Amino acid sequence: MSEQPPSPWSHPPPKPPSPPSRRPPHRLGALLILLALVGVGLWALGQFFPGSVASASDWQGVAQGLMMVTIVGSLLLRLRMRPHEALRNVLAWAAIAAVLALGYTFRGDLGSAFSRVRAEFAPGYPVQLSQREMVVTQDENGGFFVMGQVNGQTVRFLADTGASDIVLSPADAQRLGVDVHSLKFTDLSETANGMGRGASFKASSLSVGPVRFDDVPMQINQAPMSTSLLGMAFFRRLDSFQVKDGKLYMRWTG
Repeated sequence: MSEQPPSPWSHPPPKPPSPPSRRPPHRLGALLILLALVGVGLWALGQFFPGSVASASDWQGVAQGLMMVTIVGSLLLRLRMRPHEALRNVLAWAAIAAVLALGYTFRGDLGSAFSRVRAEFAPGYPVQLSQREMVVTQDENGGFFVMGQVNGQTVRFLADTGASDIVLSPADAQRLGVDVHSLKFTDLSETANGMGRGASFKASSLSVGPVRFDDVPMQINQAPMSTSLLGMAFFRRLDSFQVKDGKLYMRWTG
């Protein structure tokens, strides 16, 4: 017997009732976990930093922190999150905060480590060893290139104790904004390639690593150069310098 098509006036069969939705677990556990962590934090504050909360401004900072915790806790209560998920998220953010705090605390050591690693791959960057000493590593060809700043612009120098002056190449001088074509190259100097011509120039600042000098006389070479030269006019301003084991050590007193 064939099934009759439904009549347009017939009513569709009622849908079966949907199963009751499961209510998410209570959010009170997340708030209790958060409050427990706040208590542990306050206890650690008193243990590791005794007397750190003494003045009215200190207590004001604590109150602001508790207010932030209350806001976060209320947000956790509104989210559909189980207590163990809330704990996991809180611990993840606490770990991120701890890493940031450690990075800020040891920023000086991290900066020094970065400088040492960079010096191995880019030997021209000076590494500060102490408050009054820095070192530059020899490159693969046996020379000592030094990255410096002239009037705030980066200049790559070749350390040349045989040169008496600090000599800028025409290309570096142009990068500093000097109109090389208007200079008068009347200063004569003896170089390895014969007599050279240069023009006097006074830089407002010269920085190499942490060392900075103001009003530094220099020469701008007329002929093109592969790199600028850091001559004795710079090294005489230091307290001492020494080449040892492929490294150029520079020390200063003020």
